[in-house]
This record gives sequence, structure tokens and C-alpha cells, in this order.
Amino acid sequence: MRCARGRTSAPVAVTAAIVATLIAGCGAGPSERPGVAVREGGGNAPTPSSTELPPPAEPPAPKAEPAWRDCTTSTLDLYGLGAAPNGLTLECAELTVPVDAGGNGYGAFTAGVMRARLPQTPADAAPLVLTSGSDRPSTATLAGMAIGPATPVLAARPIVAFDRRGTGSSQAIECISAGTRRGLTENAQFSANGADRLDSIVKLSQDATTSCKDFLQPQEMTFDTTHAAEDLEQLRLVWQVDSIGLLGTGEGAQVALAYARMFPGHLSRLVLDAPQGIGDAQTLAEQRVQGAEAALDAFANRCAALNCALGPDPRAAITDLVRRAGAGGLGTVAANTVLSAISGFLGSPRADLPTRTTELADVLAAAGRGDGAGLDGLIQRQLAATMTDGQFVGRCTDGRQWPAPSQVQSLQTNWRDRYPVFGEQAALSLLACAAWPAPTGDTEPAQLNLPVLVLAGQADPVTGRTGVDSVTGELQRAGARTSVVDWQGWGHPVSAHSNCAQQAVVGYLKSGNLPENGTACPA
Repeated sequence: MRCARGRTSAPVAVTAAIVATLIAGCGAGPSERPGVAVREGGGNAPTPSSTELPPPAEPPAPKAEPAWRDCTTSTLDLYGLGAAPNGLTLECAELTVPVDAGGNGYGAFTAGVMRARLPQTPADAAPLVLTSGSDRPSTATLAGMAIGPATPVLAARPIVAFDRRGTGSSQAIECISAGTRRGLTENAQFSANGADRLDSIVKLSQDATTSCKDFLQPQEMTFDTTHAAEDLEQLRLVWQVDSIGLLGTGEGAQVALAYARMFPGHLSRLVLDAPQGIGDAQTLAEQRVQGAEAALDAFANRCAALNCALGPDPRAAITDLVRRAGAGGLGTVAANTVLSAISGFLGSPRADLPTRTTELADVLAAAGRGDGAGLDGLIQRQLAATMTDGQFVGRCTDGRQWPAPSQVQSLQTNWRDRYPVFGEQAALSLLACAAWPAPTGDTEPAQLNLPVLVLAGQADPVTGRTGVDSVTGELQRAGARTSVVDWQGWGHPVSAHSNCAQQAVVGYLKSGNLPENGTACPA
């Protein structure tokens, strides 16, 4: 088996390779997506008080620790976050975790974890475990949170980020050729060569699926949320504690829910921050597009108020730039990669997005004038953070009912009209996983007697807002009590941007008591 790619610039060295044997197998072709009813409601449902049990005890402090080492400067340099605030300490470590803890596979791989602390963080406080799933490295999310001015949670307890398999500081995989990877990130804009574009993306998906399955067999399906939850359990065992508290951001909420299903007795606090909804791939993609368009509106309004370089109508200027890129007017820069740069800024976990509005405006305005150096830098950074081979495998494994080309063709037209900036490319991107085998089994808990705090942003470009009700509804059906805190700003996740939301998290982590459902936090 080929060796995993090393990352010499990453804060955690990759040292182990997945042990695998080869079995025969091919990627399954796309199939028609049946209608799926998204489970709605529940976000504002009253909670009966007569049957409530007292909240579980606060998680204990670890009795043992992995071998931490300082990685403050290397991590902040890697993610382009500048100098560390006074007193911030980032420490990195590796854990060796089994490929399949249930004994259905063999071998092990290296998982990367990172701990953030401030000088005032109590040494004996129980850590909060953070997972961002496969939409971005958990370590990147934590680094963005840690440098911001809103740090009540970090002042109260350490936060430990656990990078998912193949993501961030965990053992990387390299299974897709450079040409195939570029074709997928560009939605085949320059690789169709006269062929039908949708067919070209499906062919790229088949090539990526075949090469990754060959590389990972027989463990190609162990990159799902279930195995990610098993990896979190390994951290609890290293700490030698009975329970942990989890913060799942974005797609990481699904990992946290999988942990709640598999290890409910070892979970005493659960915060879902801007959680990805529960539904099929098309539904979730539309929720993301809605959030991205809302975040772009918020950005454009602030940009116009600052008399930024995009002129009096920044949204129109950005729409035109994306259109020009789609028509080949920006040379070799594809429309989808322009949108990657924009969504990367809008969804950054850095808390200083409003003050950096003019930065993005200057870069996009320069690209419109023919100077694409700044835009290319943003594109490359975003692709490195969100489009690795491990993230491709994780997203495809987690996805439910990817739509067929005939459906995507209809969506392409429909979303182009409804969501003029992000819609068309988002529809095309649904075909990237068309050939990946369909996963089996549910990840949501069937029974959970736990108060769960949910944070939701009104303009979230990573997960959108409308999927929150499907998550709270599912939790309430499992018996959990839920409370939603609504943040009125734009960005992802909420806890990286809102001091108000972090205060709610601090109170919940300490007491286990939920704030009033529907609590609003200002932008």
C-alpha cells in the first residue's frame, strides 16, 4: 500500500500508515435520489419540566495526558493567523487509534489533537473537546477561536481539538491525482474538453473514488462519523475519565451526535454549534447555499457602508466577477475556486471578520482589474484547508443520497436563478461524490437523556440556518432537552464570533442548565 503523505509544515508530524489489505471493489454509480422528508420542527417546542432529571455532573479533569508539545507559532503560521495574543498557548500531540475499534478491521493510524489554554485557564478544569468534522480541520477552528477577543470559554477551561481522519494534523491520505483533484475543485470548467460538463464531473468522481478505494481498501468506509466518534472515545480512555464534554461545530455536530448514540454514558455535556442539518445531500447543500447568500448580503452591506473598493453595490460587483470567471474571463481561475475564496473568508472562524471586510474587497476588486495575485493566494489557502483527499473521502462517506446528473441539471438552472452567486456551482459540486458507495446505518442517537445546547447563526455560509430545526427535532425525539441560542451575525461557527454565545456555553458547561430557548445574541 502506498504511504500516506507527510506534512512538514503542519504542527503535528504524520508518522504512521494505515495497515490495509486489498479486496476487490469498484465505486457504485449514481442513482436517482428519492424524495426524503427533512424532519423539521422542535427548535422552539416547550420542554416538560415534570419529568426532567437533574443534569449530569460536570466532566472530571483528566487523570493522564498525551505527550503535549508547544505548537503555538507553527499552528498560527500554518493558518495565516499572525502573532499569538499574549499568553495563548497551543499544544499538539498525537494519538494512535485503531482503524476499527469494533474489531472488524485491523491496523492503526495517527490522530492529531491540539489543546488551547490562556494564563487564566484553571489547570484542574475539565477540557471541552472540539470537533469540526470534515468541513475544516478542528485545529483550524480552534486556532481561529483562540486568537479572537471572545474567549470566555477558553478562560474557563482548556479546549482540545481532535482532527478527523485524513484532515488537518491527523494522518493525511493522498489518493487522488493532481489533475482529478483540480478538475473536481473547478467543477470540470477547464477539463470537460467539449464533453458534457455534468458527465465530466461524474467521470472525475469515478476516478477519485476508484483511486481512493484502491488506496484505502479494505478500510475505505472507516472515515465516517461513526469511526470519528470511536476516535473521540480513544481520547477519553487516554484521559482515564468517566465522561467528557463535546463541542461539535458544523459537520462536526454529526460526529458529536454519533458519539452520543454510541457512548451516551460517557457524555455529560453536548454543545452543537451551527450544526449541519439532518437530511439528504441535496437538502443540506441548499441550506449551505442559503447561508452563503445571507452571509454575502451581510458582507456587502458592511462593505458598502465602508465605501470599499467594490463600489456602491458590492454584491453586484461580486456577482459579475463570478460570472466572468465562469466565462473564462479570469484566465485559468474557475468560478468555483473564486467562490471557494469568498466562502472561505465568509466562513472563517476568525472573530475579526467585520474589521477585515476591506481586505477581501481589495482582493476581489484587484482581480476584477486583472491583478489576480491576492485572489490566487486566498484560493490556495482555502483549498488547502477544505479540499484535501481525506476531506473528500469523509464528505462522500457521510453524504446521504447524492443526486443523479439529471437532477443536478435541473438544480443547476433552478439554483442559478434563486441563488445567483453560489447556486449554480453548488449544484454542480453535488456530483463530486456521485460514485462513492452509499453508507449504511444512522448516526443520530435513538435515546439521549441529556440537556443539549445549540448555537445558530442567522447568516452561516458553512451550514446555513434552516437545518437547526431538524437537529433539535431529532434530539427531542430521542428524549433530550434542547435550547437554541440565536446569533444575529455572519460567520462560522457562532462560538468563534459571539461573546454572548460563549457566555451561554460557559454557564451550561459549569452547571448543566440550559439558557432560555430562543435567547438572542446581537451581531
